[in-house]
Amino acid sequence: MENEALIRLIVFLSLFAILASLEALAPRRIRSQPRSTRWVTNWGVTLLNTFTLRLMAFAMPLLAVGAALDAEAQGWGVFNVLALPLWLETIAVVLILDFAIWLQHLITHKVPLLWRLHRVHHADVDMDVTTAIRFHPVEIALSMLLKIGLVYLLGPAAIAVVLFEILLNGTAMFNHANLALPTKFDRALRRVLVTPDMHRVHHSVHRHEHDSNYGFALSIWDRMFGTYIAQPAAGHDAMKVGLQWQDDRPSKLSWSLALPFRRK
Repeated sequence: MENEALIRLIVFLSLFAILASLEALAPRRIRSQPRSTRWVTNWGVTLLNTFTLRLMAFAMPLLAVGAALDAEAQGWGVFNVLALPLWLETIAVVLILDFAIWLQHLITHKVPLLWRLHRVHHADVDMDVTTAIRFHPVEIALSMLLKIGLVYLLGPAAIAVVLFEILLNGTAMFNHANLALPTKFDRALRRVLVTPDMHRVHHSVHRHEHDSNYGFALSIWDRMFGTYIAQPAAGHDAMKVGLQWQDDRPSKLSWSLALPFRRK
């Protein structure tokens, strides 16, 4: 799609700037590390992720949106057979892809090899908008391969994939943000979307809590499959975020990239 990458970048940077500003004005928790220390590492990780995806695009030109265009041209996939109205197809695609991301997230917690990669994300000792972009490059590459395969299977309209990617990136930044939302607003919003307080439970050091609330965008899947926990046992102010055995080393880029290959 023409200008698709530019549109997504503008939306991403705009939302990032808004959420980072709101965090500074109304933080939910006191930081244990300076933003500058963590942000250098978290942005460093995401720059490496961008480079990884560029390499994938060079070796395999069709990433998620390109796969949708190719599937449409070839007539492949469920939605190319069904020929639903665009609005209905878009809703169905968003629901299916969001469930797939939820399931993928759950699996990364259950399969030891995948957890070694995913714990780079969980190792962040504070949670803010940059935690949403802190994923190991290998995990990002595997996630993209899964998404490409699913797009070919579904054959969705490219615009539906673009809208889902924008929704996923936007809600991921929102629910990782260190934001203090009014209690009533949070309670109402989390009936549909994952809120910062809801997702923070998932980043608890306690296994029974971080094995819950897997959603990134929609909150319905955790409620439907019994993986929803409303609040952390210790409360949001006292709860500890990260991994039980870690210290302040996750703020170092080299340590974070090497984490999957460490024994713990």
